[in-house]
Amino acid sequence: MGRAAVIGAGSWGTALAKVLGEKGHQVRMWSYEASVADQIREDRVNHEYLPDVMLPDNIDVRLQHAEVLEDSEVVIVVVPSHAFRQVMSEAAPYVPPRALVLSATKGIEVDTLKRPSEVLRALLPRHREPGVLSGPTFAREVGEGDPTALVVASRDPDLAREAQGFFNTERFRVYTNDDVIGVELAASLKNVIALAAGIAAGLGYRNNSRAALVTRGLAEITRLGLAMGARASTFAGLAGLGDLVLTCSSELSRNRTVGVRLGRGETLKDILASMKMVAEGVLTTKAARALAHTHRVEMPIVDEVHHILFEGKPPKRATADLMLREPKPELWGGSHAT
Repeated sequence: MGRAAVIGAGSWGTALAKVLGEKGHQVRMWSYEASVADQIREDRVNHEYLPDVMLPDNIDVRLQHAEVLEDSEVVIVVVPSHAFRQVMSEAAPYVPPRALVLSATKGIEVDTLKRPSEVLRALLPRHREPGVLSGPTFAREVGEGDPTALVVASRDPDLAREAQGFFNTERFRVYTNDDVIGVELAASLKNVIALAAGIAAGLGYRNNSRAALVTRGLAEITRLGLAMGARASTFAGLAGLGDLVLTCSSELSRNRTVGVRLGRGETLKDILASMKMVAEGVLTTKAARALAHTHRVEMPIVDEVHHILFEGKPPKRATADLMLREPKPELWGGSHAT
């Protein structure tokens, strides 16, 4: 078995550490919070982020990057996108040159519009090509052992196959993909559509509305992906449709929950102040809109979510404006359109 480092001790980082630990790897986690490290050491449970899920004894947790990363064969980065560059800038000097480095972060850096793998390439220029781990996953269900399927994407096929073998278990199946752009865009942008699905639910709209948002949201994501060099087939897979359906449909989704509360009339400021964990879709909405403008791609659902989040537009008005846009064929201009 191997040695793995997990950078980030939130719910998803903890769940991934449990998968690796149960497979027999030696796992060291980096935690920003000393209280979380103490909980895991003393109780073998991350009470803060993944309560009631017992962690095996071969998982250790530290506060120093050097201690976590020493001699690691695989490094999985699981921190919020807004902290990704800072955390990895601090960790980079300690990442072993031959380590397999994977991002499991679902977001886009707002200031630069860089995807996590692009940030890793910049910070680790002499290391191996980074990979991306994504798919339809709720940390709690993974932590509790539900069968789960994901995808690992890398421009280096050997790296993707190595990661696949490092993770695969009877309850955690990993497929490979070389479309890094598509996998990362799908992972990030589905959170924006989940906000929209939550807003619709908060307004009292039901299954018809959710189905329309999932379908047309996928069209928007795919259209941007194609403009940026991704493959259409990626958006029909686990990282695309699979993750989108999951995130838009379940009450376990943080982004959908934020949307529900917005639809019911709460302010974004109050919602975010009440949350311990990050809803990536909020900042990703800014990045998605900027990318759409940069690549001249029409994304009306993203536009309306942006109006609601940052411009104070009433959700009912946004819904009406979305529905009353100029009538069009479902497919037009040689690509998907909303």
